[in-house]
Amino acid sequence: MTRFFIALSLAACTGQDDVLGPTTGETTSTTTGTTTGTTPATVANDEALLRQAIAGKADAAQTLSTIADQDGFPVQTSTGTFLFACLCGDGDWSLAGDHDGWAGTSLSRQGDLWWADVDIPSPDGSLYKFVDSIDNTDATWIADPLARRYGYDDYGEYSLVRATAAHLERWLDVGGQGLDPRELRVWLPDGGSFTHALYAQDGQNLFDPSASWGGWRLQDSLPDDVMVVGIDNTAARMDEYTHTTDQLDGVTYGGLGDAYADLLTDIIRPKIEAAYGTADVNGVMGSSLGGLISATIGYRHPESWDMVISMSGTMGWGSIELHNQTMPELWQAAGHGDVPIYIDSGGSGDCYDSDGDGVPDDDPTASDNYCENAWMAELLAGVGYEWDIDLWHWHEPGAEHNEAAWADRVWRPLDLFASL
Repeated sequence: MTRFFIALSLAACTGQDDVLGPTTGETTSTTTGTTTGTTPATVANDEALLRQAIAGKADAAQTLSTIADQDGFPVQTSTGTFLFACLCGDGDWSLAGDHDGWAGTSLSRQGDLWWADVDIPSPDGSLYKFVDSIDNTDATWIADPLARRYGYDDYGEYSLVRATAAHLERWLDVGGQGLDPRELRVWLPDGGSFTHALYAQDGQNLFDPSASWGGWRLQDSLPDDVMVVGIDNTAARMDEYTHTTDQLDGVTYGGLGDAYADLLTDIIRPKIEAAYGTADVNGVMGSSLGGLISATIGYRHPESWDMVISMSGTMGWGSIELHNQTMPELWQAAGHGDVPIYIDSGGSGDCYDSDGDGVPDDDPTASDNYCENAWMAELLAGVGYEWDIDLWHWHEPGAEHNEAAWADRVWRPLDLFASL
């Protein structure tokens, strides 16, 4: 039995990471606006909540969490200024950004809460960070971990006061279906206008250039009018991204895939649509186990999705050491459905079934789930899926099983998705 390729590493969060210095903003053209889905009443409530915390009359951590799930930070006040806040810890914290030429404005402190009320005449595309030394001596610069809008440049992550040009937005602690909460990373096209929405797994690897193997660099490959919702994985990735149980070296994993499919379809997608509006075309995408769970989502909720994209998907899961049904077998049994699917892999292999379990996955030299994905494509063609109509299979000979390889060829399925 060949060992399936399963990407296990989690990219580090960047919200509180040290960076080398202040961002200048010269390499980005990001501009600003307001997040859709909020109301003047919500914004006014955010200001009132934060001023209660500043006065020491409300719990700072709970207040910041509440605001982060509403209009987010920074908070625009009734007079047009902006309230910035963080639980930065001990130090000599200040706020620096485009608005003050990165000189730094001292933050005030109330208990654990650091804050500032700042007039920013041109919030559109204005970058900022928190810095722990007002004179910039041995300074530690961090992006605002609660900023709704953000991006990346040569200095790492930066925060945005407001944005209307293409940029990233975050939503924190989104959970349900008995699964742990996680962060959502939303890529919004220029002006926040989109026709297609793609929900992608392993969100922390999609946009951050410091992610494993340089990440997917997805923002460099996206067609116009495509919004991407990156859903972070958690420590339970092996369980959440698999539809059934299997074993690796005798240890059992998996089986929470249905709960994850329901979380994405019934909780995450409605939350995103309430904030940004609905798309004409909606799809799911992932790689490795992320490709497997994307196929699971399409299988479990075919009425809700217009395309499944699976790159190097772990399609033999269930048959590694156990004998549970694989996702290709489930799709085959369901017959020709309404959800188009793109399947690919790199690697290579001689695809044979020496153990007689029905899965041609027993070449020990095979790589990147090549045999399992070629097999799935043939099974689907056999039940009526049509090549280049609602079924695509791409083989990138020798390509490795990592984010760099997926980044190099992701333009292919993205272009197909945008054409729907």
